[in-house]
Amino acid sequence: MADEISDSDLLEMFRLESSRNHAFHMLMNKYQKRVYWQVRRIIIDHDDANDVVQNVFIKVWKNLANFKEASSLYTWLYRIATNESLTFLKQKRANMYVPFDSVSRSLSRKLEDDSYFSGDAIQKKLQKAILTLPDKQRIVFNMKYYDNIKYEQMSQMLDTSVGALKASYHHAVKKIEAFLKNN
Repeated sequence: MADEISDSDLLEMFRLESSRNHAFHMLMNKYQKRVYWQVRRIIIDHDDANDVVQNVFIKVWKNLANFKEASSLYTWLYRIATNESLTFLKQKRANMYVPFDSVSRSLSRKLEDDSYFSGDAIQKKLQKAILTLPDKQRIVFNMKYYDNIKYEQMSQMLDTSVGALKASYHHAVKKIEAFLKNN
């Protein structure tokens, strides 16, 4: 099973031409769901998230042979997924020529219409509150709240200081509390 094989063994298999495809398939099986949910919490829309995840794994395929193992494989994947998600949102804003607030409202409407969203009214309200956050705060909040990622690991993934991440999370929580109180 892909979950049982270590990242170092996967990387070793990937570096061998004879087992590269199999190793990549195992890597996808091991991490695809986690990467999808990381992207989905940023992008919101299921179809767009699937497109971004596909782009993430294309980038991984192209760059995995050069992965230096300075961080864990998942940290590296998470960073690629986050960057691809932010790039997608920036392109979407640029193509729509709209400010951040309009994109947030658009994502909020998509959340309302999303047949894949299985949460209750309270979860939907929380998601709407999260969508009001600037991208960086939203990412930090999602990483801490949903994935329980430690600030030190976040720091590696996002290339940001622990202090800045703690401040972003604190501001995000305050904004979410205010949204929930007022809506």
